[in-house]
Amino acid sequence: MLGLLINEMEQKEIEYLLKRELEELLMDLEDSRIDHMVKRAMRERYRTLFQLLRRVASEQDCMKYIPKRRENT
Repeated sequence: MLGLLINEMEQKEIEYLLKRELEELLMDLEDSRIDHMVKRAMRERYRTLFQLLRRVASEQDCMKYIPKRRENT
């Protein structure tokens, strides 16, 4: 386990960066031109980034980025 001491401005910046990255991943996951193996790696990255977001953002902010369940995977 690691600890991290950051101020409020740094926390907001980390939150902003994570949200932007999650939004980009969501857009790319909907792109039919991207190979399914690449999408699998993207989903893993999304899960990791979402876990980080949960540590710095409010519950209400995180609700927007909860990964949707997929039926065929």
